[in-house]
Amino acid sequence: MSAGVRALGPVFRKFAPVVFAVVVMLSAAVPARAHIGNKDVFEQVSAGPYKLFITIRTPTVIPGVAIIEVRSSGAPIDSLTITPLLLTGEASKHPPTPDAMKRSQDDPQFFTGSLWLMGRGSWQVRFGIDGKAGAETTSVPVAAMATAILHMQRPMGIMLGILGVTLVLGIVGIVTAAVREARLKPGAQPNEGRRRRALLAGAGALVLSCIAVYWGGKWWNVEAADYAMDIHRNAELRPTIDGDRLNLLIGQPDRNADGGWRVVKNNDLLLDHGHLMHLYAIREPEMDAVFHLHPEPTGSQGLSTVLPAMPAGTYRLYGDIVFLSGFPETETATLTVPANVSKAPLGAEDASAAPPPISAGDLGPADKLPDGYTMVWDKPATIIAGTPYAFRFTLLDPTGKPAGDMQPYLGMAGHAAFVKTDGTTFAHTHPEGSAAMPAMMLAEESTMSTGGMNDMSGMAAGSELVKPVVEFPYGFPSAGRYRVFVQMKHGATVETGVFDTEVK
Repeated sequence: MSAGVRALGPVFRKFAPVVFAVVVMLSAAVPARAHIGNKDVFEQVSAGPYKLFITIRTPTVIPGVAIIEVRSSGAPIDSLTITPLLLTGEASKHPPTPDAMKRSQDDPQFFTGSLWLMGRGSWQVRFGIDGKAGAETTSVPVAAMATAILHMQRPMGIMLGILGVTLVLGIVGIVTAAVREARLKPGAQPNEGRRRRALLAGAGALVLSCIAVYWGGKWWNVEAADYAMDIHRNAELRPTIDGDRLNLLIGQPDRNADGGWRVVKNNDLLLDHGHLMHLYAIREPEMDAVFHLHPEPTGSQGLSTVLPAMPAGTYRLYGDIVFLSGFPETETATLTVPANVSKAPLGAEDASAAPPPISAGDLGPADKLPDGYTMVWDKPATIIAGTPYAFRFTLLDPTGKPAGDMQPYLGMAGHAAFVKTDGTTFAHTHPEGSAAMPAMMLAEESTMSTGGMNDMSGMAAGSELVKPVVEFPYGFPSAGRYRVFVQMKHGATVETGVFDTEVK
């Protein structure tokens, strides 16, 4: 941001407050993130007879505008409203006036709208639904954070620079003319003394304007530095291996200590499907070994788990956590696993897979699993970045029929991880969407307190609710090659299907 301002010259800096507002407004046109490299939220929710596929495209700067898209199914909807409010605290009980979403003229089941998110933290977008089947309310959590500094666009900068120079020259001209001619009678010409005083006054006005521009630039640089300090940075994950145990510490920079590091306490976190952390370990660079583990707390701080038998190598760790406010983060680290570090079996709720390396070529839409089962991806012919999809996966038994004896895996019909092969994108998602489940629960509680109803259809209370088909709402954030890991459970076996795709 400050680089863009400097490019306009010192004259522009006088008008830094105005420019700051312009930059923030421009950010609304630019498409914060708990997952790595993913800023948008994709959710499928049911509110009574209404079913909504919700996409929330969050801004990269705060304050900023979130763009909201809704595709409805189920009972017909007459009108749809959206309201931004905090996820927790007293402010969550006092929503502002809702905004009406606009129905598409070409597609009456598609609605669009936008909302300002004025502060960082855990927010929710509350949806008010009205139709012939009655009124319902549902909410979707949103993690609002500044993740970028937007630089001034060159055409806008040139235009504002010209306007700034014109304004300064105008000030000098007005002062010069006022001293030279303000007290003259109509038609009278200024004498040499008045001209001299006018030139001196104009020079003084120019000097004062330059001083104002200089101090305005100093103020702007301080504001830009403060904003840069507030850019969201995930907490740091520090892994160590002690024997066959993996120990993890989560920490954040301590602003009260130069270069200090504050450990995140376990009681600062919410349980997510019964665990404080969901940890994916993916071997680099071939992505030919993946483990979905669940470290448990050790005392008041730190997590630990017995490492299962795993091939030696360098692993990229992705640890999903959710803070008490409902704010989710994915912490990352690199871990080198020596040979024969452990011979322990997988935990009952853990999962793993050993797919072919990515250098061997793309995996097909059907993955033959080690026990004779097959997982099939109903894969679109073309996948476009930034487009929301409901990706469907089916588990087949060795005879090719839909698998029976399906069980919930960690309380859900399935789990999926979408990972870009260069490691810049990671998203751990569930059948109802990409938002963290504890945040969804907080949003549901908030909605229930208003008399609304949110059916968390992805939650599997018992085996009778689980089918061998599962859908994951998601939109790939950028073009490139991705590997997708999907877990479903039948009986006591957790299957992990692995798939590749090229996103256009």
